[in-house]
Amino acid sequence: MGAQQKPDSNTASPTKSGAAGAASFAGSESRKYNYFEPKGRKATHYEDMTVDVQPDPERYLLQDWIINFPDGTPTYSKDWTKVKSADWHKFRAVDEEWERTHYQRQSTICGMVQNVIANGRKSGATARFDKAWVKVLQDHLGAYKHAEFGLGTATMQAQRYGYTQMINNAILTNSSYKLRFAQDLTLYLSEIALDIPGFDTAAGKKHWLEDPTWQATRKLIESIMGASDYLEQYFAVNIVFEPLVGELFRSGFVMQLAAAQNDFVTPAVVSAAEADYERNLANTVELINLLVTDPQYGEYNRGIFSSWLGKYGALALDAANNLQPIWSQPRVKVATFQEALAKAKSRVGAICSEIGLNPAGGLAN
Repeated sequence: MGAQQKPDSNTASPTKSGAAGAASFAGSESRKYNYFEPKGRKATHYEDMTVDVQPDPERYLLQDWIINFPDGTPTYSKDWTKVKSADWHKFRAVDEEWERTHYQRQSTICGMVQNVIANGRKSGATARFDKAWVKVLQDHLGAYKHAEFGLGTATMQAQRYGYTQMINNAILTNSSYKLRFAQDLTLYLSEIALDIPGFDTAAGKKHWLEDPTWQATRKLIESIMGASDYLEQYFAVNIVFEPLVGELFRSGFVMQLAAAQNDFVTPAVVSAAEADYERNLANTVELINLLVTDPQYGEYNRGIFSSWLGKYGALALDAANNLQPIWSQPRVKVATFQEALAKAKSRVGAICSEIGLNPAGGLAN
């Protein structure tokens, strides 16, 4: 048997393995990707870790979707929302959050909340809370945590249906922040209950399920959870619920009145949710702006968003108005419901102006 010819040193030897890394090619050693167009001059780390991670037959997946649902629905479908786009891959989250940065921020917030609670308990802060305020925290902050959990559950379901990884990431981090804040409130109320005789940690659930004050909010949350369009859920949470109900209660009530009740702990816990919302809102506005200025479908999309604003705006205003009695329960009153609601309506108006929608239809009452 003759000697086997050695391969030419200038010619690459044939690769017999399909395993990742078996072959060398231009860019093999690079940690950057260049198969997509970055938003700026250079791709950010967020873009490297997010863009085109989710496959798409219109971008590189030449054999079409690898698997389908039994009824023929593809792995990801553009029909999972009424909204249309000429290029779903154009969206980039304003906060540029991806897996590692999200975990880091969540960990930081959890540590901050734990320190606030521990320091408050160590200093005996709860003993100085006004007694009427303690009942407000027990009944109504305890009820509100269920709203946050409901929104976290809704966005958790919604993120699965986003057509690109960038959209999925933004909705998923939104869900994670909501679920974390619901947990923050649960742990906070459980901790201060250890120092407040007679504090009933189950009262919040009872008020959420039975108190007339919260039933319109429940209806709104359950309407969002029941929507089948994932962008409808995302829109309803950040454009409607948050400014008209979420911020109204968190900032317009808890953070405005707490200090006057000798409570400097609760605002610090609640403040994390306000920062969460600013990030979620920025991402939502960015996405909706892209869709209402879409060269092919912009006007069509504007009509869809306007109909959602009218639908959920009416529900949110009803929810907000039903919360009015809570403002009368603290013994020391430093803010009125009318002032808080006016600020909430102004906030919605400002948000709508950013995305080219008229808030009048959804804020008629």
